[in-house]
Amino acid sequence: MNAELIESSGGVFEVTVNGRLVYSKAKTGEFPDNAKLLKELEAHK
Repeated sequence: MNAELIESSGGVFEVTVNGRLVYSKAKTGEFPDNAKLLKELEAHK
C-alpha cells in the first residue's frame, strides 16, 4: 500500500492510496472522521 498525504495552503489536504483519492478536505470543507479514514486505509493494504 502506498498512502500519501498531499498538503495545500489554508489547511487543505487530500489523502490518496495507490493513486486513488480517499479523502479531500478541499471537497468536504471539514476534517475526516479518524475511524472512517483509518478503516478506508486498512481496506487498501
